[in-house]
Amino acid sequence: MPTTLGIVLFNSREISLNVCFAQLFFIHLLECIDSSMLLLIAFDRFIAIRDPLRYASILTLPRIGKMGQVCVLRGVAVILPLPILLQRFQYCRSNVLSHCYCINQDVMRMACSDIRVNSIYGLAVTLLMVGLDSLLIFLSYVMILAAVLSIMSHGECLRALNTCISHLCAILLFYTPMTGLSLIHRFGESSSPLLQILLSYIYLLHPPLMNPIVYTMKSKHLRARIIRVFVK
Repeated sequence: MPTTLGIVLFNSREISLNVCFAQLFFIHLLECIDSSMLLLIAFDRFIAIRDPLRYASILTLPRIGKMGQVCVLRGVAVILPLPILLQRFQYCRSNVLSHCYCINQDVMRMACSDIRVNSIYGLAVTLLMVGLDSLLIFLSYVMILAAVLSIMSHGECLRALNTCISHLCAILLFYTPMTGLSLIHRFGESSSPLLQILLSYIYLLHPPLMNPIVYTMKSKHLRARIIRVFVK
């Protein structure tokens, strides 16, 4: 956000290499942590539906804290090599980024060295993060569906699945622009620059903007309060 505001408000269009690497690290780190959190919420939903009476004893606060620590440590371990690998390069090509912030795919294309290692590692990170997490989320929902169909009536089934709608919307908001931007960087070199810039803004700003709306709309109390504010 500071970089974006600097461009919009002060026409500040330069960023040092070290600041760019730091920005790149934190953007991808938070992206990795977000993906892990979506996986943990899927697990939370499964426990809540499959074994509601033991929910509090299974997901205790210390256990939740440890799971959060694992998410952060996993993100740091996976993402930290990206800026380290980029620091080895000499940059002699165009120094104009495609976006208003630094991401791995964009920065490594400016290097005048062999970037195959970075490209392979970046693809591996994408598969490990997006591929593995989305696969585990899918398996979690398969188990949720099996649990719901085996132990509940039709009405209870709908009520149980209704608790998962916000999470499913959050998953689509997070993974869809990320996957689209990754595909454009790897296979859409001839795509319109405007499309790349637009998708990059959607990828970075759209999920945190929409998530509060998605989760708030599921609460009747909050929804009624918001409607009263706008009606007044």
